[in-house]
Amino acid sequence: MVLHKYFISAFFIFFVSVAIAQEASIALNEVVITDTHLRDFTETQTVVHLSDTVIRRNGHLLTSLLEFNSGIYMKEHGVGGVSSPSFRGTSSQQTAVVWNGININSQLLGQTDFNTVSTRSFESIDIKAGGGSVLYGSGAIGGTVHLNNSLQFGESFKNDLQIFYGANNSLSTAYSFKAASAKWSASAGFNRNSSDNDYKFVGKDQRNTNGQYFNTSFDAAVGYKFNRKHQLEFFSQMSDGERHFAITSPFSIRTKYQDFNTRNLLNWTFKPSTKVSSKLRLAYITEEYHYFDDITVDDFTSSGEVKSVIAKYDFSIQLLAKAKLNTILDYSNNSGIGSGIKKNTRETAGVSVLWKHNVAEKFGYEIGLRKEAASDFESPLLFSAGTYYDVLSFYRVKINASKNYRIPTFNDLYWQEGGNPDLKPENALQGELINILSAGPITFTATGYLTKVKDMIRWLPTNGSVWSPFNTDRVTIMGAEAAVDFGKKIGNHSVNFRGGYSYTSSKDDATKKQLFYVPYHKLTGSADYNYKKFSAYYQFMFTGMVFTTSDENPQNVIADYNLSNIGIDYNFSQNNTFKIGLKLNNAWNEKYNSLDQRPMPGRNLTFYLNLNY
Repeated sequence: MVLHKYFISAFFIFFVSVAIAQEASIALNEVVITDTHLRDFTETQTVVHLSDTVIRRNGHLLTSLLEFNSGIYMKEHGVGGVSSPSFRGTSSQQTAVVWNGININSQLLGQTDFNTVSTRSFESIDIKAGGGSVLYGSGAIGGTVHLNNSLQFGESFKNDLQIFYGANNSLSTAYSFKAASAKWSASAGFNRNSSDNDYKFVGKDQRNTNGQYFNTSFDAAVGYKFNRKHQLEFFSQMSDGERHFAITSPFSIRTKYQDFNTRNLLNWTFKPSTKVSSKLRLAYITEEYHYFDDITVDDFTSSGEVKSVIAKYDFSIQLLAKAKLNTILDYSNNSGIGSGIKKNTRETAGVSVLWKHNVAEKFGYEIGLRKEAASDFESPLLFSAGTYYDVLSFYRVKINASKNYRIPTFNDLYWQEGGNPDLKPENALQGELINILSAGPITFTATGYLTKVKDMIRWLPTNGSVWSPFNTDRVTIMGAEAAVDFGKKIGNHSVNFRGGYSYTSSKDDATKKQLFYVPYHKLTGSADYNYKKFSAYYQFMFTGMVFTTSDENPQNVIADYNLSNIGIDYNFSQNNTFKIGLKLNNAWNEKYNSLDQRPMPGRNLTFYLNLNY
């Protein structure tokens, strides 16, 4: 019934947008960006922008995109299975996922499962390293991943169709349209990803069993400009998915996990002058899951559901020619029901004050403060401060520091098999030094950082197969990152290269042991060559060894591995896009896994088609 409602809405928006596109109006070609804080208050930090081209050349799920284009380590229960990130040596719950300026991390799990997010639903995706609690609240300790939708005003009507088909009956289909006039803008999209996922293990006469999955998502957006001062936008997304957990033994019981999520966001923007603006955001987010520990039984073993209401008011004023003051007032109400949940309501209110001053062309700084009041936990005073200075015309230095935190989730506190109601919130202090050198087509970035985490919440095995969360007293994370970008065009030829390296030491202060599932080393690289309508590209990723237990036992490790993907495509169209392509995944047939006893696929081929008109 829910799916039917969304399909009806999609057709309604489609016909309305067709009518809009046919109206006579002045072309404005104006793009509305929803997360203005990412644009305006991150100048002293590192933000990696992943363009539409990069998104399309990577896998259809967020996991595959980030593991080849960032230093984030992805712990994956097989392709399409539950996926957990480790960003700068932190836990998966310490990476915030921000959708159009709203933190959408699960109130149950404390994280976003990256394999439930289809990359085809967004115009761009950004990765911001370092703390972001002043802007986005609880959970933004290791970094933030930004999923961005935008609305474009001006005469336009576009359709986009993408079809990917590969081994093991893996199918990904994405369709979207956009229609706009001077006053109106509308878009809608549909995504379906599925796979039998019964791939053969490299070097073994055995296949992945019970690994099938599907994910269906729908998104829609509409915007209206009343006049130069008032503008209204509405964004909506829905996803419905099911993952089976691959069994590690022929005698294992088959299990599965179902989830259903909705996100709705209403934005009202008021700009009385060029120096003053305000934005009111109202969001309604739902999440629901069912877990079956035996798929032969109809009844689920555990379940959970959370409904969240979020209100956010942002006021900005340009006080000086190059200085801006922002104040943010926000409120959230989370209501949860499910297995083991005892206290099912949480309210949080927060106030943030942001100041940005570009003192001169070569020098500027940013300062932010935030204070929250939660119904069940005490929040510290959070801060962020940073500066940048152009030492030379080609050399910029950035320095920033921040205090961030995370409160325990419903599952942390009440999970029926191992929840811990005595947990304390996490607190983290971080300092960062960034060096940027630019010379013609080359940009090189080198970063060093230090993070001190107090009361980090970690899920650890207790007895048998039961895991429970505990506060690890103190954790020290030290790391270094390097990135290089190169782009050159000569006539009809162009080449691009991007490479990144990260070193991460994340250790429990008491034991001096590296946290498990945190690699010391990770290296990524990509190169592409384009000639007229033809392009070829190569992707590379090296992930160092990780421990799978907290005692650094050399018997309990996952060995390092190298992955390479090779792709080619050709555009048959002159003015639009009619592109076909082939991509060879795991080109050298590497035997690897990112989670203990979860082998990943060997060499496999994907065919794709893209129509844009």
